[in-house]
Amino acid sequence: MTNRGVNKVILLGRLGADPDIRYLPNNGGKVVAVRLATSEVWKDAKNAKQERTEWHRVVFFKKLADTAGDLLKKGSKIYVEGTLRTQQWDKNGEKRYRTEVVVHELQLLDRPTAPASVNGSSSNPASEDADWDDEYADMPLN
Repeated sequence: MTNRGVNKVILLGRLGADPDIRYLPNNGGKVVAVRLATSEVWKDAKNAKQERTEWHRVVFFKKLADTAGDLLKKGSKIYVEGTLRTQQWDKNGEKRYRTEVVVHELQLLDRPTAPASVNGSSSNPASEDADWDDEYADMPLN
């Protein structure tokens, strides 16, 4: 095996809100950000059902952004594959961080027909902040 690492994320979950559609400056293209919920269910020592939900920031670029913007809505069930990317910026002298999943493959799972699969890639590391997370509203584009 080589000395390089692996950066791969696979998520299956439901959207917590409608997609946030933005456009990069200088005609840089469309960026779509969504909140994706994944849940884990188990039984505790007393045999009671327990559930934990994790929220993920998921972003789409290029043709995947077009597809996500057109077809996804709150409650949509999707499968995504992508990579983790952490962004850093300063706000009033304080360092801020955000980790998101940059999607390379999208499958729509709640369609009445067979799930559609859309492959694409994103080499553009810049994205604008989504409205659902105002704390990052001042984050610059890379």
